[in-house]
Amino acid sequence: MLPVVSLPKACRLLVLFYTVHLVLILVYYYLAVRKMDIFQYYTKKQQRQHSWINGNTSMVAELYECPETSPLLVGSMNVEFSKHVDLEQIKKDNPAVRVGGRHTPEDCLALQKVAVIIPFRNRDVHLKYWLYYLHPILQRQQLDYGVYVINQDGEETFNRAKLMNVGFAEALKDYDYDCFVFSDVDLIPMDDRNIYKCYLQPRHIAVSTDKFGFKLPYKQSFGGVIALSKDQFQEINGFSNNYWGWGGEDDDIYKRIISRHMSLSRPDAIIGKYRMIRHNRDVKNEPNPQRFVKNVRTKWMMNSDGINSLSYKVVKIQKFPLYTKITVNIGLPKT
Repeated sequence: MLPVVSLPKACRLLVLFYTVHLVLILVYYYLAVRKMDIFQYYTKKQQRQHSWINGNTSMVAELYECPETSPLLVGSMNVEFSKHVDLEQIKKDNPAVRVGGRHTPEDCLALQKVAVIIPFRNRDVHLKYWLYYLHPILQRQQLDYGVYVINQDGEETFNRAKLMNVGFAEALKDYDYDCFVFSDVDLIPMDDRNIYKCYLQPRHIAVSTDKFGFKLPYKQSFGGVIALSKDQFQEINGFSNNYWGWGGEDDDIYKRIISRHMSLSRPDAIIGKYRMIRHNRDVKNEPNPQRFVKNVRTKWMMNSDGINSLSYKVVKIQKFPLYTKITVNIGLPKT
């Protein structure tokens, strides 16, 4: 057995000195790097603010990605429609929203670029409430988003689905969106954890509304507020263009999704709660008597009826402080 050799006291002190010295160097190095990171973060933040003001978005590439779950979410919210809302005040309350209803997170790179499409005609009061509630929610969700109100010109029969196809086509002319949320203007979420983004499967976002007692009306329901990625939407050829009047288009797009061997994803009934702004049925949006017959033909018609057969004429594009309004002539029903 070898004898244990003890170091002289002077050697032990020397080893201890160099160990402490090394630890101090490492701590100093870490703090210096950390300080530099913080300095660079705030420098880049100031540069980004300057760049946005001057219309330069190149700084976005230098940001870190936003977290999968935003730390800004508050969860369940009270939603009511008795208060007066004013567009000027909404704009003051949301200074980070740029002209046209565009917003990009300031401190991180959004995981998705989302176009929110609202089919529209003569619902200005409802739109004010939608903007009042949704802009703060979408910002807390840390989305790179734009709001597009697709307004049907004239007084002919309303075609909700075709307007949403138009919204998809027009939004892509404006920005490289990869996710599309289609929302009725009268539906307001009651929980900001219900994220307006796309998933691996088409997403039914408005799961439980007060209109139906906060229950899913039927298993195949896929209406109100839905989200599809750009690839998913193109895979099913978008919506049908031939549902004039109320009803049928939601069941049609559900069948399109199933026919492409996709399934639906949904939040749970608590997070997916919505309030609907009560209103009378719009003139020229009466129930479509042909909706049931058309639903039967979905599988055979979807390859030729959708984005690839969309025709319309843009009448006017208006960039308002809180949204982009695109007024379009979508023609008349086929006789």
